[in-house]
Amino acid sequence: MTERKLLLGDEAVAQAALDAGIGAAYSYPGTPSTEIMEYIMESEEADERQVHRKWSSNEKTAYEAALGHSYCGLRTMVSMKHVGLNVAADPFVNSAITGIDGGLVLIVADDPSMHSSQNEQDSRFYGEFAGIPVLEPADQQEAYDFTRNAFEISEKFSLPVLVRIVTRIAHTRADVKLAPPQPPANFSPNRQHNRYTLIPLNARKNYQLLTEKREKIRAAAESSRKNRRIAGRDSQLGIIAAGIGFGYLEEFANNGELPHPCLKISRYPLPRQKLRDFSERFEQLLILEDGAPLIEQFLQDAYPRKKLLGRIQGPLSLTGELTPETIKPALNLDNEEQDSQFQLPPRPPKLCPGCPHADSFDVVKEFLELNPKGRAFSDIGCYTLGYLAPYEAIHTCVDMGASITMAKGAADAGLHPSLALIGDSTFTHSGMTGLLDAVYESTNITVLILDNRTTAMTGGQTSIGADSLEDICRGIGVSPEHIHLLKPLATEKKKNLKLLVEESNYDGVSVLILRRACIKLR
Repeated sequence: MTERKLLLGDEAVAQAALDAGIGAAYSYPGTPSTEIMEYIMESEEADERQVHRKWSSNEKTAYEAALGHSYCGLRTMVSMKHVGLNVAADPFVNSAITGIDGGLVLIVADDPSMHSSQNEQDSRFYGEFAGIPVLEPADQQEAYDFTRNAFEISEKFSLPVLVRIVTRIAHTRADVKLAPPQPPANFSPNRQHNRYTLIPLNARKNYQLLTEKREKIRAAAESSRKNRRIAGRDSQLGIIAAGIGFGYLEEFANNGELPHPCLKISRYPLPRQKLRDFSERFEQLLILEDGAPLIEQFLQDAYPRKKLLGRIQGPLSLTGELTPETIKPALNLDNEEQDSQFQLPPRPPKLCPGCPHADSFDVVKEFLELNPKGRAFSDIGCYTLGYLAPYEAIHTCVDMGASITMAKGAADAGLHPSLALIGDSTFTHSGMTGLLDAVYESTNITVLILDNRTTAMTGGQTSIGADSLEDICRGIGVSPEHIHLLKPLATEKKKNLKLLVEESNYDGVSVLILRRACIKLR
């Protein structure tokens, strides 16, 4: 009997990787991808098979570990959110040049509408840039099926394969039919050292091989059943739907028939000939893709006089996620107003009652009132909420690890006092190198590490450096007498504020570690 499970899209991806016989999974937590790794970590099957599964310090180290695992002939999966791929871009792009041995599948969860992110970049462009195959499922069943298939494609072309999902697939559940699991591969380390040693002599040869592969990869996308035509009732309009865009279009089907003929796109690089053949049959086209207008831009360049409905010229917005409601007008369907009684008022996020960051921000806010010319450069985490009332205590939040380096750059420009606020997990993710820069130049900054003993923003995953922050700072070169361990409590506020004032006046690097466990850990 075929096994079925009710799974989140993230969980479907994770189960597919287990069923594909992976030997390891690597990741750094980040919404909306976190549940992929959590599912594998909690899996009894993974435990029985001794699948390696631990959180990495950041996405770059996760990807490099996955590449090393693949080097030994074993299948591996690495997962991250879209901005995490920015961090992992160096090994990711270069792994297309080295190639892989055991199947290596990269799962990237994009976040259109920025539900929990700094931007809404589209990871399909990374696949095009690196020259590797990309798969984009439309629903949870395809998330499972495509991930299984991705390992086969990876080994066929000896290249990593990117599977792109979005928030609405990652975080919604559906009934998923599973396929019989595959046994893991045998340990067999690579013997072709020239492939993985990217000195110019080897890199040039490897890049030429990658260039030759690209035509085969493109031909495979052209012939793939993942890119297929589907009949529809009214041929006055043609629809090209990618990924979850097709899932939303299906909601308007009548007795299984789509409102208009459709070309479903789920495998990349772009099947350009298939797109041309379909597009030439229609005077106007509607392009549904949840993210940037990758397909639409290609069609606009290919057919500058054809009427294209989509994100570039409307009626769809160029920003935000695709939804069934947003595509209704483009399908000439009634867009009835929802009953206002079902519309909940927006509620801004806030720190949990009892959060240790609240007491830290009380100190920072009072410090800035005493020093109005000062600035607090913050980072990615729960403490980003210090920007909102009642604290209004931070001035920047750009990317993981930017707090320390931005504080350094501002201090180099003459800003004083210059504070950096960073969490314990973010510090070990990408803050340590910035601190090394500051120590090297004895920059006049004060770094506040808000240590709540966990990676709280994504649900409480292990913060792998939480027990060694003082040692790390000493090892980087911060003077021991300017490393202080504080307890963020209301009763300690005066003491903590006094120390912050003193250290901000020190002409060099100071580190204050404000340590109290996240309230959710109790």
